[in-house]
Amino acid sequence: MTEKEKSHAGMLYQPGDPELVADRDMTIKKLHDYNNIHPLDRDVRKAAIRELLGKTGDNCVVEQPFFCTYGYNTTVGDNFFLNVNCKLMDSGKITIGNNVFIAPNVCIITEEHAMNVEQRVAGLEYTHPVNIGDNVWICAGAIVLPGVTIGANSIIGAGSVVTKDIPPNRLAVGNPCRVIRNLNDE
Repeated sequence: MTEKEKSHAGMLYQPGDPELVADRDMTIKKLHDYNNIHPLDRDVRKAAIRELLGKTGDNCVVEQPFFCTYGYNTTVGDNFFLNVNCKLMDSGKITIGNNVFIAPNVCIITEEHAMNVEQRVAGLEYTHPVNIGDNVWICAGAIVLPGVTIGANSIIGAGSVVTKDIPPNRLAVGNPCRVIRNLNDE
């Protein structure tokens, strides 16, 4: 298996692998270009983000500045809005549904370093996919950790650190993020 295949399989892998380094370098170039497009050149931005991400649905808006690790590991659905200064650490897969709003300064992370000190010092890591359902709103400054699924129609409160799955139709807040209300009770 290649290191990229290992990363997608959730196995311990070496992100310093030359193929992965070359992929990240290409992404850095694309991000530099994207983040320097005039904000009002919407058609140019739209085309550039389609080149950067693995898949984008209709009506996809990604505000600048934006950062991702690879881009090609992230797919987003229709009516997606990602506000300023967001980071998609997509060494693993990030799958985002339709009608998702992500506020400023949100970080979604798929990678984690090895727990074994020798492996960690050697630079080895794992990835765990993140899945975000349809109609989710992630508020400002939230951090979504590796392996988390956020169910459809849920809201993640500002500044939350999401360490575990959030079921559909829930309002969840805090560090660690906890469900505080069923949104169907409104």
